[in-house]
Amino acid sequence: MIKTKILWVDDEVDLLKPHIIFLENKDFLIQTCNNGSDAVEMIRNENFDAVLLDENMPGLNGIETLTLMRDISSNIPIIMITKSEEENIMDDAIGNKISDYLIKPVNPKQIFLSLKKNLNNREIISDTTISGYQQEFRNISIELLDIDSIKGWVDMYLKLVSWEIKLEENNDDTMMEVLISQKNEANRLFAKFIENNYQQWVNNKSSSPILSNSLIKDRLVKELSDSKPTLFLVIDNLRYDQWRVIEPLINNYYNKIHEEAYFSILPTTTQYSRNSLFSGLMPSEIEKNHPNYWKNDSDEGGKNLYEEQLLKDNLKRLGYSNISCEYNKITNLKNGQKLSANLKAKLKNDLTVIVYNFVDMLSHSKTEMEIIKELASNDKGYRSLTLSWFKNSPLFEIIKKGYEYGFKLVVTTDHGTINVKNPSKIIGNKETSQNLRYKTGRSLTYNNKEIISFDNPNDILLPSISINSSYVFAKENTYLVYPNNYNYYVNFFRDTYQHGGISLEEIIIPYVVLMPKIKK
Repeated sequence: MIKTKILWVDDEVDLLKPHIIFLENKDFLIQTCNNGSDAVEMIRNENFDAVLLDENMPGLNGIETLTLMRDISSNIPIIMITKSEEENIMDDAIGNKISDYLIKPVNPKQIFLSLKKNLNNREIISDTTISGYQQEFRNISIELLDIDSIKGWVDMYLKLVSWEIKLEENNDDTMMEVLISQKNEANRLFAKFIENNYQQWVNNKSSSPILSNSLIKDRLVKELSDSKPTLFLVIDNLRYDQWRVIEPLINNYYNKIHEEAYFSILPTTTQYSRNSLFSGLMPSEIEKNHPNYWKNDSDEGGKNLYEEQLLKDNLKRLGYSNISCEYNKITNLKNGQKLSANLKAKLKNDLTVIVYNFVDMLSHSKTEMEIIKELASNDKGYRSLTLSWFKNSPLFEIIKKGYEYGFKLVVTTDHGTINVKNPSKIIGNKETSQNLRYKTGRSLTYNNKEIISFDNPNDILLPSISINSSYVFAKENTYLVYPNNYNYYVNFFRDTYQHGGISLEEIIIPYVVLMPKIKK
């Protein structure tokens, strides 16, 4: 295989050995030079696929070197690496047709992604979507390093989702690979943000985003103030990208009047986040105030059997005990069809709650059914399968009938899910929970680099299953596997959709309010 040949020009190139090794492991052939004059001669005498060029060098500086290189080769991608963000330097670089520029300090992944983007530029230059992402790529890379706010992370995640769906339509695997690498980097940094802030959020509501336990109190009850009956639809396990692909179908019948992202609590599982959503309480508070409604991971029996009771207790506590509220859980096709057929009768309710479990069943069935594995081998396939199901589902029929009958519609979920790829060994006792994205138990042994741990569950308002038990959460696309039959379970669960851990896909989820369109 012919390797891609890169010239790296930097007066301190000897200090870049780790970066060079990283790129060589990605099948690049790297040649180095420590001054502009020699670099120009190398460009004159050899063929390179791209140049990495330091802006601040003695002798010929980066801009001067760039100008001379462009006289020799007008098409070669040149990526400038600079310590300066001065506008005149950037203007000079762009005026000399620089392909990209990176601000020091740079990490190897940034350089790799920039090379990937620019080396494929000629194949995709005519495509406006891909061209748009190319222009946005550098901005996203820079923004990622500076995000330190709730709004910043929401905006970034929604931007990545938007680009992912746009690029998917162009069927360009190369640019999609670049975006996925950028999203992986975003998840790495987002995990740090959660680690640094989550404990403060759950203990200080004034500084927190809308979390599972505050959604009904701070958002939903505001929609109950008018006379229009409301459908509160909780589609279990719905990611933001899945919402985006079904949203256009719903928009044929409803106008969106409000949308925002809220944050699932940890663990991002039905047992914790949905119980918290309906109760308005954190899990340890549910265990304390409603011990008959709460089961720990190690307890036998269903973990979400009392959502209706928790919801009604929450509404009573908030002063809404006088409203007419009905709770419905749909777990199979027959139940969905029955509710659709009887929806008109729900007009008597102020609030009709519908928990629709299909997306959750879809993600779990992917683990067990080979045909689902084939249809949803990646996020693109997962979105496509979601859309195909939704078009023909009782859920869509319920929404269309909701429009006919004049229901206000509120759509949300309890948590998202992520395609797991990176196995990580964990050791625990027989009482340790079984979820692949988080574990709770005593004496857990694990790789510190791949998880976030909380030794005291009370710090994040989670119940303890025993004395000295702790919680650990997988980051990014990691999944936790026990040593017994390790290789079998690694292969069995790789590329399946799991939840419970810490990622943009699991934590940042939609809350949308819609009103029926006026019939013509």
